[in-house]
Amino acid sequence: MSRASNLWIIIGLTVILSSCARVPIKPTVPSGPQIYTQPTGPFLRQDVFHVVAPGETLWRISKMYNVKIEELVRVNGLKKPEELEIGQRLIVPQAAPIKPVIALYPSNKWKYIIIHHSATDEGNSLNFNKLHKRKGWAGIGYDFVIDNGTDGKRDGQIEVTPRWIKQEKGAHCRASDMNSKGIGICLVGNFSKKTVSKTQLDALAYLVNILRKYYKIPEGRIMGHGQVPGAKTECPGKYFAWPEFYNKLNSSI
Repeated sequence: MSRASNLWIIIGLTVILSSCARVPIKPTVPSGPQIYTQPTGPFLRQDVFHVVAPGETLWRISKMYNVKIEELVRVNGLKKPEELEIGQRLIVPQAAPIKPVIALYPSNKWKYIIIHHSATDEGNSLNFNKLHKRKGWAGIGYDFVIDNGTDGKRDGQIEVTPRWIKQEKGAHCRASDMNSKGIGICLVGNFSKKTVSKTQLDALAYLVNILRKYYKIPEGRIMGHGQVPGAKTECPGKYFAWPEFYNKLNSSI
């Protein structure tokens, strides 16, 4: 092989190697929570009012209604969008039907799912937060609230509370140390007087299936507050539809 040919080979290899060296390496992104949103069918958009609940941010509200954050800021004239106040009333322009935004955080501490009723005819996350603070607690004690169509919420609407968002210890079941290892879900209603609505039960089965699959919680560790060893309560009420709930739970897997 001639000296000229060798020279062209060296030049070619140099160009290839130098271009490879300049290819940017994709940075490693640390793993965060998985975000789970409920799928929806065909729908019409419309302007709605939204009252900011504990733990809600503009990002979360934008995901709940499938609306851009910039639109929320513009329509509401927000000067400090990062500083929403609990109870603040917002206009959500051209909102899709509300859906829950459920974050699933990598964790080994969640071993149980504990189901409660509020033992009230009405309520929502915001109202329970006020009530629990008056008791001297650090805000609402549950991780999730499933509404019953009162106090401005839809029947079966799933609310995510700051306890879950921050992965904090609960304040819903002291017995057997369930506050440290049990996910607390409260359904609005008094099921010591009447049974739970179909829509609430559907939402509960939907939420519990997401949680139990991710955290590998067996069915035997999905229980009512009153079924926890050491608990002295009939919560979530004697009329809670356990057979129907377990049927929905297993049929929707």
